[in-house]
Amino acid sequence: MKNFKFLLMLFALTGAMVTWTGCDDDGDNEPEPTCTDGIQNGDETGIDCGGTCDPCEVGIQGQWQSSGANVAPLLVNLFGTDSIYAEFRTDLTYTVEQYDTSGALLTLEGTYEQTESGTADIWDITVNQSAPAALTSVGIFEINGTTMRYEIVQTAPDIGAVPPTAAGGFGSTNGGALGNLNIQTYEKIE
Repeated sequence: MKNFKFLLMLFALTGAMVTWTGCDDDGDNEPEPTCTDGIQNGDETGIDCGGTCDPCEVGIQGQWQSSGANVAPLLVNLFGTDSIYAEFRTDLTYTVEQYDTSGALLTLEGTYEQTESGTADIWDITVNQSAPAALTSVGIFEINGTTMRYEIVQTAPDIGAVPPTAAGGFGSTNGGALGNLNIQTYEKIE
């Protein structure tokens, strides 16, 4: 019986020893941070962005679409615009694909600058188009959740249009003469 108790004790100690040496006490039980794990960890400055990951999207950055009643009436009346797909990248370049009612595609490309205006949640934007023709447009935008209001006019070459301002608010193109005709509404593409 004494040998049985000794063997039982030896067996228990061996089991405890195996269990104890198998535990990892250095706190590294969590998976390594990645840029696709949906968690702000590692050196990220946002969820899966910043640091060694891709830059975080700010302001207008991301992919947007506008169609139907969301297309600015001015674009519908002047150009027969049916829908617009826009991508504003974190490297400050953009591509806009604009389709007319016949399905014809016009692709616009260039660079942009955006700054917070200090008026409500409205941002200022300057778009420097390089293709299909070089021109500059100035305007404003505001994002509320996944919806963006956007109003912009060409300033160079000069076509006599006065850009909207954050202080004037949406509908302030040409001092308000166009009302809501030049306001575009976009939905974020997730």
